[in-house]
Amino acid sequence: MNYKELIDHTLLKPEITKEDVMKLCEEAKQFDFASVVVNPVWVNIAAEMLKGTEVNVCTVIGFPLGTNTPETKAFEAKDAVNNGATEVDTVINIGALKDKNDGLVERDIRAVIEAVKGKALVKVIIEACLLTDEEKIRVCQLAVKAGADFVKTSTGFSHHGATFEDVALMRKTVGTTIGVKASGGVRDLNDLKQMVEAGATRIGTSSGIELFSTTE
Repeated sequence: MNYKELIDHTLLKPEITKEDVMKLCEEAKQFDFASVVVNPVWVNIAAEMLKGTEVNVCTVIGFPLGTNTPETKAFEAKDAVNNGATEVDTVINIGALKDKNDGLVERDIRAVIEAVKGKALVKVIIEACLLTDEEKIRVCQLAVKAGADFVKTSTGFSHHGATFEDVALMRKTVGTTIGVKASGGVRDLNDLKQMVEAGATRIGTSSGIELFSTTE
């Protein structure tokens, strides 16, 4: 397996500069990663730099808390696509899930999906470290119902990132219908391989270069 093709090469810290984004894109082209993941303000620059390549431009929606309204998330997603994004990672309404307001959670996810339908993949960030197993299962089912392309473990901005157990549970829940993205906590190639064995089909990491600095 070509593990490089699974990598979402990520840079989401608030202090990121244009030079940082340009370096990220050059690295993604060099290693043939699946995508770069940047904050919305950098999408147009990344899209310009990656034009004519197979590297996708991904951005984050309602990030990192997920507490925007569905309408705001839809606008943000549509704006990102207009600026050149081909993938969007949207954070769920975590409080609504814990309130068992599944209708709002689904509407929140669906608003983003409908805003970019036919133009971008949608990955649904569930922030697994804040959820019980029952909540993880329920939100994954809602994501499938809403038409998401992926479920994703984490923002990387909460208590911890992906675990093998969460990836396995998410894969068991969604079956083979959609992708599972493990984000955060993948520090070496062994971690990556274990995430893939657990069911991950994308890996979100800011350590992509380090992962492949030695021969596999």
